[in-house]
Amino acid sequence: MTDILKAGTYQLGDGRVKRMGYGAMQLSGPGIFGPPGDRDTAIAVLREAVESGIDHIDTSDFYGPHVTNQIIRDALHPYPEELLIVTKVGAKRGADASWNPAQTPAELRRAVHDNLRNLNVDVLDVVNLRVWGDQGHGPAEGSIEPQFTALVELQEQGLIRHIGLSNVTASQVDEAQKIAPVACVQNHYNLAHRSDDALIDKLDRQNIPYVPFFPLGGFTPLQSDTLSKVAQRAGATPMQVALAWLLARSGNILLIPGTSSLEHLRENMAAVDIDLPEDMIAELDGVESRL
Repeated sequence: MTDILKAGTYQLGDGRVKRMGYGAMQLSGPGIFGPPGDRDTAIAVLREAVESGIDHIDTSDFYGPHVTNQIIRDALHPYPEELLIVTKVGAKRGADASWNPAQTPAELRRAVHDNLRNLNVDVLDVVNLRVWGDQGHGPAEGSIEPQFTALVELQEQGLIRHIGLSNVTASQVDEAQKIAPVACVQNHYNLAHRSDDALIDKLDRQNIPYVPFFPLGGFTPLQSDTLSKVAQRAGATPMQVALAWLLARSGNILLIPGTSSLEHLRENMAAVDIDLPEDMIAELDGVESRL
């Protein structure tokens, strides 16, 4: 069995977590909406992830909505003491499966209480404020003070231990840090999407973890001839090499690749066994400019 501790650990919230975690987004139905086709397999994936040593799960109550958190609860509650669950707020789902902003203080409070109820916990380990940004897609400049302050108030009430940010710009991170500590930043970043290079390095100097979402490209998997060729030489799959590259990129990067498949879960975890030599890393570093 893969020893995911090979990738090391990093501070997140109240303790250190292994750098290979698990993202639960894909446990709900198609389009991250409704129940999964095979709930038993979803539960089995979660249980194997934790039994294999994963101690960091990323989720949200707007996955489903509510479905993913309820599966996590049914699979893992009562939760192992070492397990850290990170959730996010700031969006909601329409009846037509649309993604919509939920950024008002009242909506953020409601989302926190929904997460507490569906995960069956009294306090949330880490809550990421998912900023709506560019119509829900990439980050866009603008003050996040009202939303972040609303979460700080819930933190002061004892409902949240730590607050993170998602889909944000570097200046929004700076703004939030003037209000309260930021536990982590979760943005879109992978081998082919590297606009956050400077932010990752800045957070590394501050000992703040950076958690890339869509580490394998998102709903369209990474496609690169260079990646495929390097993977062949490394004796691994392209997606494993893409994860290994992220682990090598910076020590403050925490991975949360998601899957609803036991086979893919094992494949993702095995990425920690890949020790990329400097020449392969240099080759992969050039992927972005050629895509």
